[in-house]
Amino acid sequence: MIYPWGDERPYNSYSGYFKRLFGGRVQKLAVNAGFTCPNRDGRVGTGGCTFCNNDAFTPSYCKPAKSVSQQIAEGIEFHRNRYRSAERYLVYFQSFSNTYAPLDTLRGIYDEALAEPAVVGIVVGTRPDCVDERVLDYFAELSRRCYVTIEYGIESCYDSTLAAVNRGHDFECARRAVERTAGRGIHTGAHFILGLPGESDDMLLEQTSVINSLPLTTVKFHQLQIFRDTPMASDWERHPEKYRFKSLPEYMDMFIGILRRLRPDLVVERFAGEAPPRYHYGPNWGLVRNEQLWTMLEKRLLELGAYQSQDWNGEGPAGVM
Repeated sequence: MIYPWGDERPYNSYSGYFKRLFGGRVQKLAVNAGFTCPNRDGRVGTGGCTFCNNDAFTPSYCKPAKSVSQQIAEGIEFHRNRYRSAERYLVYFQSFSNTYAPLDTLRGIYDEALAEPAVVGIVVGTRPDCVDERVLDYFAELSRRCYVTIEYGIESCYDSTLAAVNRGHDFECARRAVERTAGRGIHTGAHFILGLPGESDDMLLEQTSVINSLPLTTVKFHQLQIFRDTPMASDWERHPEKYRFKSLPEYMDMFIGILRRLRPDLVVERFAGEAPPRYHYGPNWGLVRNEQLWTMLEKRLLELGAYQSQDWNGEGPAGVM
């Protein structure tokens, strides 16, 4: 069966998206450019989001003491050894809020990344409250000569949840940022955590219609994970009754319910996350690699005869149906 996104996978995959866009494999490599976050330095708040331990998702070669160019060179070497077919790269600015600096600083950082001949674009992770018109105009200009995605940490569509995890912004702030970014023709991504305290499975399914209403290109989902040295780890110790942890099969079936409601043009970059065991504090699935997770998901989808957009109601952002 060939699905609406043009291949035989029962979901609109990130690898398939780039194959259609670039005609072949494009590898993403992470860089830490030394940004901070307004939810840590006092502009918005202190202490950060309750779930945040950035080290848990940052590769070992990503050290802000190294230049962006050096990190890219080391990342290319690492990925060339692991994925010998990788020849083109997207530089992923992942750690903290990568638009939280003066525009001249941003220009210097992103120009340095794009000077590497093998780099065909950038993916910029940031918060919805860390972009303004000048910054978005800069990325719009940049996107006319290379691939650019601005990826927003949204985490939840529910304001009560965002307040509980000390996010420092509401959902309307996220919606405005996504619409202003996509409105400039910039690829726009979003990240959501599934299973935050106070959210039921029904709420997560209902949230899908809100996600469908956003003019997003890509979307990431992660299961709730508790990491060491975070406020959430302390809260879990004091109030374990607030937290619901699913086994991998339970989570997968819940996610498939979301996937079946997700509109077909949304590219699913992740549906679950992995982190080194040394960072885990709460219940977890052990060391299951992302490649294994995708294989398990695809097998389960085929068993159920399920696929992305199977139960989609046809709604989407203005102008997209």
